[in-house]
Amino acid sequence: MSFSDDAKNKAQDIKGRAKEAAGSALDDQDLKNEGRGDQAEASVKDKIAGVADKVKEGVDEVKDKLSGK
Repeated sequence: MSFSDDAKNKAQDIKGRAKEAAGSALDDQDLKNEGRGDQAEASVKDKIAGVADKVKEGVDEVKDKLSGK
């Protein structure tokens, strides 16, 4: 995962936490839920990026073995 993507996901998570906290403080269930959704989306993006990184590493290993490195 690129540094930029990681930073964007972290920012989305923080924004979600802020929305959830504001929703709790204001007794606004919709805002709380929106914040939780933002956090979940950021978490899923992180997990997908991690899997993509592992797949790329595996592909690179296979290429190295096939090329005799």
